[in-house]
Amino acid sequence: MPKSKRSKLTTLSKTPIRSTKASKQALVNEIRENVDKYDYCWMFSVGDMRNDGLKEVRAQWRGTGRFFFGKGKVMAKALGDTPETEYQDGLSQIAKASCARIRTDAMPCYKSVNYLFEWFESWHKPEYARMGAKSTMDITLPAGPLLTPFTDPPSGDPFPHSMEPQLRALGLTTSLVRGIPSLNNPHVLCVKGEKLSSEKCRILKLLAIQMADFRIHLGSRWSKESGFVEGKELDEGSEKEDEMEED
Repeated sequence: MPKSKRSKLTTLSKTPIRSTKASKQALVNEIRENVDKYDYCWMFSVGDMRNDGLKEVRAQWRGTGRFFFGKGKVMAKALGDTPETEYQDGLSQIAKASCARIRTDAMPCYKSVNYLFEWFESWHKPEYARMGAKSTMDITLPAGPLLTPFTDPPSGDPFPHSMEPQLRALGLTTSLVRGIPSLNNPHVLCVKGEKLSSEKCRILKLLAIQMADFRIHLGSRWSKESGFVEGKELDEGSEKEDEMEED
């Protein structure tokens, strides 16, 4: 059969193929460069990870420390997980601690031990909870006009009438009363300790109720002067973002 003479769309651009091996090696090299540069290397984990909070922390530590995120095996390769392969004396011990906790991360820095403990103990950033997080309190919404931000007793501003269908779609038994979305009956929104659904998280955000707390937890550390020091056991961290390494 003769070939079709119809015009055909040909895409000339190519999607670049990410080299996982190359990106891992780049992370290894970057970690080693910063181990040479700074006096300390800390293991840390992150609770209720949010990009905005991470950017804020990085901005405050720019020039005095560097945060690295990656899998434990990559961290271990960068630091060396045996006395024979360790990049500097004593680093293999902190590498083993990193490898044992799959998503524990590293932070080479200049600052002293006491300064870091005090800073990270006091710094935190309240955030809105995401689906699957546990409620930190009991919340029952009273019957009547639905107000935001939520307070007890109610003292916020009413929602616009146009949001009433959206509130109903989220599971609230509302109706318009004099143009104001109002609850027909008291509504138990959440109980302390229960896992939150996506609908409940959206309602909490509409009511300006923050139940998450972005924190960075410090674990074991290594220093050029003292070597490895065992720290507290770290959790894997909740709601961890994809692997990243950036300023």
